Amino acid sequence: MRARSTPKIQKTVRFPKPLIQEVERFIRACGQCESVNDFIVKSMKLRIDVLKRKELDAKFAEMSEDTDYQKEARLIAEEFESSDWEAAKFLEGR
Repeated sequence: MRARSTPKIQKTVRFPKPLIQEVERFIRACGQCESVNDFIVKSMKLRIDVLKRKELDAKFAEMSEDTDYQKEARLIAEEFESSDWEAAKFLEGR
């Protein structure tokens, strides 16, 4: 059975000539990408991962300043404190 490929969309994009020349040089030198297109797709995926990570970091930063969230987190931690302690003692006795 053949794996389904991701649908593709063709776009026309203009790049600075020196940038494309450098990309082509890397493709020839290291052979990790099959084509300029492959290089660009992988680069875009990496950039999206970085931006998603920044979004997540920003959300965690907001949580650290949210007093309501901090109160709720403390209450939850207190509720589980005894079971956490029991689990730790159990694991020590193994």
